[in-house]
Amino acid sequence: MNTMFSKSTYVNRRKVLKEKLGKGLILFLGNDESPMNYTDNTYHFRQDSTFLYYFGIQHPGLIAIIDIDNDKEIIFGDDFTIDDIVFMGPKPKIFERAEQCGVKTAMKTADLEKVIGDAVAQKQHIHFLPLYRPENKIKLQDLIGIRPAEVKMKYSVDLVKAVVSQREVKTDEEIRQLTQAVDISVDMHVAAMKFAKPGMTEVQVAAEIHRIALAAGGNISFPIIATINGQTLHNHYHGNTIKEGDLFLIDAGFENEMMYAGDLSSTIPIAKKFTVEQKEIYQLTLDAHRAAVYSLGVGIPFRNAHLAACKTIFDGLKTMGFTKGNTNDAIEVGAHALFFPCGTGHMMGLDVHDMEDLGEVWVGYDGQPKSMQFGLKSLRLAKRLQTGHVFTIEPGIYFIPELMDLWRSQNKFNDFIIWEKVNEYRDFGGIRNEEDYLMTESGAKLLGKQKPMTIEEIEAIRLEFG
Repeated sequence: MNTMFSKSTYVNRRKVLKEKLGKGLILFLGNDESPMNYTDNTYHFRQDSTFLYYFGIQHPGLIAIIDIDNDKEIIFGDDFTIDDIVFMGPKPKIFERAEQCGVKTAMKTADLEKVIGDAVAQKQHIHFLPLYRPENKIKLQDLIGIRPAEVKMKYSVDLVKAVVSQREVKTDEEIRQLTQAVDISVDMHVAAMKFAKPGMTEVQVAAEIHRIALAAGGNISFPIIATINGQTLHNHYHGNTIKEGDLFLIDAGFENEMMYAGDLSSTIPIAKKFTVEQKEIYQLTLDAHRAAVYSLGVGIPFRNAHLAACKTIFDGLKTMGFTKGNTNDAIEVGAHALFFPCGTGHMMGLDVHDMEDLGEVWVGYDGQPKSMQFGLKSLRLAKRLQTGHVFTIEPGIYFIPELMDLWRSQNKFNDFIIWEKVNEYRDFGGIRNEEDYLMTESGAKLLGKQKPMTIEEIEAIRLEFG
C-alpha cells in the first residue's frame, strides 16, 4: 500500500492554505525521534499530522516553510550518513522526498536559521501552530525567540482556523483511507469478542487486538482499552484477571500506513449471555446511540446529538428506578452526568481525536466557548456538521463509585437521583459502544463495515466462541 497520496494532492492542499492565509511565512515543525531511555532506543515514530497533511512525508527531523509573500516552499532536513545507512538501510534523500510532494527546494537543517533570520529582518509575519512536543518548542525559541511558555499565547490563530477548515472536510481519497482503517478496527473488535474467556488476563486480550492491527500492516491508533473496569473512561491498565459474569469493555482502533485512524468501542459479557441487569443497561446504551444518530444532519449542531443521548439515558434510567424528576431540568443542571460524564463523540481523521493539538475551541466549537459544566465540558464536538465531517458516536452508561459517593455526600441532585437504587449498582462497571460516521448531503453514513453491536449479535458470538 502507498504511504503518500499523489503529488498533486499535496500541491493543491498547500495552494488552498496559501489562499486562505493570504500573507506571511508558515513554519511547520515536523516530529523528531523520541528516545525511550537512551538516544538510539526510540518510541515508534509518528509524524506530526498537519505536517503529513501538507507534505505527506513520514520521516523524522524535517521542517518545512511556505513563504506566501515570496512564493517559496522549502523542506529542510539532513540526508542519512553512511553510519545511518549501515544501521537502518538506505533512505531517499531529502530532495527526493520533497519532490514526492511537489516541493521544488530542499535544504539542509543548518540553512533554516538564515532563512528564518532573513524573514524576521524583513518583518514577515511568521505563522506557527500550537506545539505539543517540547523539542519543537525549543527549536521555535532558537529560531524566533519565543519561549516555550509563550507558545500557547503566540501561536497563529489565523493559521489554526485555516488548517481546521481544510482538514475537517474529508476528501474522497481520505474517506477511502478512513474506511479501510475502520474495517480493520472492526476486525480487531471481533477478534477480541471471540478471544476473551474467563481466566485470561486483560493484557492477553489487548495483545490479541494489537496482533490484528500489526498483521494488517499498520498499528493501533491509540493505547488499547481492554478492561473489566469500564467505568474508568480511559483505563489502560491490563493487569486484572477476567472472571465469569464480568462485563468487558474494549476501546481500540487501527491506524493504517497513511496514518488515518479508526476508533471503535464494544462491551461484551464474559459469559455466553448478558445477565438480565447487564442486558437492560446495555440496551439503553444502544437506544441512546440510535437517538444520537437520528439527531445528526448537515447544518445541525453535534451538540443536539449529545443532548439526545443524554435525555434517552436519563429517561431510560427513570423507567428502571435510578432517576426521577423532569428530564430537561436534570440535563440542564448536569444530573445525568452521574451516569454519562463524557461526550458523545469527536472528529476523526489523521488523528483519532482529529486535530486535538490545534485546540477543541477551534476544532469542535468554531471558536465559541465551551461549557464548564461537569460532563458537558468533556464534549469535544458541538458545532454544526458539514458534509465531509467524520466523527464518532459513543454514548455510554457508567457507574463510578467514587463519583456516586462524592455527589451523595454533597447532597447533590437529590431531586433527580434515587441514591439507594444507584448504590445497588456501584460494582456494575461501564458500557460503551462506538461507531464512526461520515456526514453526507443525504445524512450520516456509517463508515466502514458493520461492527456486531446488538444484544443478539454479541450473544451469538459469545455462544459460539466465549
